[in-house]
Amino acid sequence: MKYLIIFSLFFSLTIQSQDRFHLKAQRVFDGNEIHQNWSVHIEGEKIVYAGPTKSFRNSKLIDYGDHTILPGLIEGHSHILLHPYNETSWNDQVLKESYGERASRATNHLRASLMAGITTMRDLGSEGAGYLDVGMKISVEKGIIPGPRLLVAGPAIVATGSYGPKGFHEFVKVPLGAEEADGSNLMTVTRRQIGNGADIIKVYADYRWGPDNTARPTFSEDELRTIVETAKSSGRSTVAHASTAEAMKRAINAGVKTIEHGDEATKEVFDLMVEKGVALCPTIAAGLSISQYRGWKKGSQPEPQRVINKRKSFQLALERGVTISFGGDVGVFPHGENVLELELMTEYGMPNQEALKSATSVNAKLFGLNKLGQLKEGFLADIIIVKGNPLKNISALRNVEFVMKNGDIVKN
Repeated sequence: MKYLIIFSLFFSLTIQSQDRFHLKAQRVFDGNEIHQNWSVHIEGEKIVYAGPTKSFRNSKLIDYGDHTILPGLIEGHSHILLHPYNETSWNDQVLKESYGERASRATNHLRASLMAGITTMRDLGSEGAGYLDVGMKISVEKGIIPGPRLLVAGPAIVATGSYGPKGFHEFVKVPLGAEEADGSNLMTVTRRQIGNGADIIKVYADYRWGPDNTARPTFSEDELRTIVETAKSSGRSTVAHASTAEAMKRAINAGVKTIEHGDEATKEVFDLMVEKGVALCPTIAAGLSISQYRGWKKGSQPEPQRVINKRKSFQLALERGVTISFGGDVGVFPHGENVLELELMTEYGMPNQEALKSATSVNAKLFGLNKLGQLKEGFLADIIIVKGNPLKNISALRNVEFVMKNGDIVKN
């Protein structure tokens, strides 16, 4: 028996040293549809086979039984440099937390999301921390810290006078949560952000700077087009924070890739998104979490108007056929709880399979990640295995038992 154990251990280590893995479970979701009696074979960082189960030489089959194999999830809207507002307000995070503290928190946030099955993450704004998100991305790439591969936006672009922190007299200068720009210097600011390492340009097409802090458009359509075209010339896309119908319309016509939030969209605006091929990242979880921080108890109290409006808006987007990008604005709520957004998407009427596609193949296509989001020959081996069947219960995605990124097992 002792020799058998030693041999088994040696065999296991030999297989892993060869970077060959053959994974099987009752279900395999390939990024588009579910399959029974499939397996996935990995050599190095690549998937070399995904299909009906068969054997491979010099490879040990690992059978996970009543589990589901999926591509690693792709988070579309995160803020790794923020943590929940019921812990510390946004203002205090921007004004009082040092870069050292924020980087330390971000390290924990990245690890939590990776362990939750997020192997790629689009981070949409450093929220007062300059280009610290670029540094975090590089640290992940160098293997200094564990985390999802990152697409980062740097500080984001806002219209002068629109963004916070606010509430100080005119002689007090405070760090802002994003970079101000207008008309004549929009091209310069966009180019500077690209030069400093931004993978994506994020612009606030509206913000709460109207009467009584109501959301109102900030940039004109021409200003937004300047940003989009400058970014496009470098091979980068632009995304727009927009909740009002007018700001959404301006951003869509200017050529942005995705609209973030989209709370007040009309049928006409959603139809325009479909026409122009612009996707919606609804961030349902952020609004719901903020309502809970303000005292609302889900399930025991009537829904606040903000939650009701978001539900209606999301359902209208589904009805009009808008492409939905999975992204919950995690950071507003705890990192590692990313699946909350998928739970709400399905609760609000999106079929489970479509929600899974949104978090895998759809986001991969939207973000230009041509070798991710599917379990397919030649694709990168970003793979997760969850206990249960997320097609029947999306919350099965909370039971992540295996995570592989780039062919490296990071959780097992």
